[in-house]
Amino acid sequence: MAEVPEETVETGLEGGVDPEELEQLEAQLAADDTPADEVAANGAAKAEEEDSDDDGLEEVEDHLKDAVEGSLRLKRLLSRDEDDQPSQKKRKLSTEDATKKAKVNQLLIKWGLSQDMVVKYVAQSCSVEELDELYKSGWIPDKFHQMKTPCELFARYLGDMKERKMPAGSACDAVSSFKFRWKLDFGTDKVLRALSHKDLRYVLTNYDGTKPLDEVIEEAKKTEPADDNTTADALPNGVGVGTIGRFTRLELIDPLADAAVFGDANLTFAMKLARHRKALGHVGRVIATTFEEHETLMERYKEINDSIRILEDHFAEVYHGVDCTRIAVDPRFKGMEGSLGAVYYNFPHSGAIGGFFDGHPVVNWRHENLMRLFFRALRSYVKPGGYVKVASNMGAVGVRYSYIVGSALENEFLHIETVPFLEWHLHRYGRSYGDKRDVYKRPDAKNNQSYNAQSAERDMVYCFCYAPTGKPIGKQHIKLPPTLQTLKACVDGPFKNLQGVGRDNLAKQLHNRFVTEVSGTHVG
Repeated sequence: MAEVPEETVETGLEGGVDPEELEQLEAQLAADDTPADEVAANGAAKAEEEDSDDDGLEEVEDHLKDAVEGSLRLKRLLSRDEDDQPSQKKRKLSTEDATKKAKVNQLLIKWGLSQDMVVKYVAQSCSVEELDELYKSGWIPDKFHQMKTPCELFARYLGDMKERKMPAGSACDAVSSFKFRWKLDFGTDKVLRALSHKDLRYVLTNYDGTKPLDEVIEEAKKTEPADDNTTADALPNGVGVGTIGRFTRLELIDPLADAAVFGDANLTFAMKLARHRKALGHVGRVIATTFEEHETLMERYKEINDSIRILEDHFAEVYHGVDCTRIAVDPRFKGMEGSLGAVYYNFPHSGAIGGFFDGHPVVNWRHENLMRLFFRALRSYVKPGGYVKVASNMGAVGVRYSYIVGSALENEFLHIETVPFLEWHLHRYGRSYGDKRDVYKRPDAKNNQSYNAQSAERDMVYCFCYAPTGKPIGKQHIKLPPTLQTLKACVDGPFKNLQGVGRDNLAKQLHNRFVTEVSGTHVG
């Protein structure tokens, strides 16, 4: 699915229609093809059908409940949002909640936006620390901006503020990532870059902060190169950072472990991976999944059955209708716990909603939760030391790179490197949009020319390694969706020229679509 870098959108609005902006508008039109009443009916039916999931996790095995709890909690929040029937008894606020509410009101009064429900919704998603930082910064959204409303400017600034505390979204090698994780100085960076492959790999693997880094480096130099014919021990005297970078780019993964691909609409990436593993002599399976059902795929990709046949010839398994945030309740994944050595999710996206750009807070929460719930689900299925790679554009405003990195870190997936997509051995596959545009917008699909909605040089592969500590990490934090009342108060996008009953009906239709999506049903 295409995503539009924010700065590109700004330029396009000021100087005519930008080609990348057109791609998102086409995605919105494709989403609009689904009748609103059909979406509403599907949402209501799905909510009723899976009511048991909302009420509890009784059908989920105990060791998998944590993997799906956040997804079910999100669906429950949406399903029980009855704006027309307010509770008779107000919940008593805790001291922390009362403090946060006061700070939200203080900020909105300072900005003169206390009546803007969507701005209030964005503020309520902030932590107390973030609200304090916002207040002290002196930043104020431009209420007279020609292109963006205050809620959009606020959400963008908040995202930028968080990203300033994270690794940059651009290319980041293994040493830079390690340096950021442990807050090391520039002098240490130079020392690490001078190490051989054997020594650097030892340091990256064994340093845990309990002893001085210099001591670990000395230990590394005293170790003898292993002679076990494993890939990780190859070229021990090579340049450390360069050799480790080649491992990432050449996709030298565990030959015995299974690998899973999520959200591969036309299955071309899965075919690329299956051929790659066969060429290397791997015996681990490739599990290829699509979000859409087979019937939908046959309408969009005439070659899909041939692709499935090729995958099966490579002993891969193909599953359709897979929601990567709910694999714990998918019977096809039963028994796969702790078996995945590599997981891939290329250019994740929650789908376009007509009239809204991806960065608008009314719809952007879906993209953030997608990454949070995805990584939480993987905790039960990726083996310790297994790799997860998520490709995305560093300037994407839907699934921002900070959603990917932040969600991974929350779930004990260490960020080990960010590789430019074009340097990745697996980058040449037939990318697609993942929606109805694929029916009519399918060029030659060779050498990655079938997809040109984003600047290729800004595409990155964010690489992670699962390193569970064994300590409890608590329930998965989710970004709360806007309430029905907030949707009715929205004046942006498709709500701009609506009033009264028309506005209320659109708000209910959009709300029902949200319920449908979090139930695992694709819309658009």
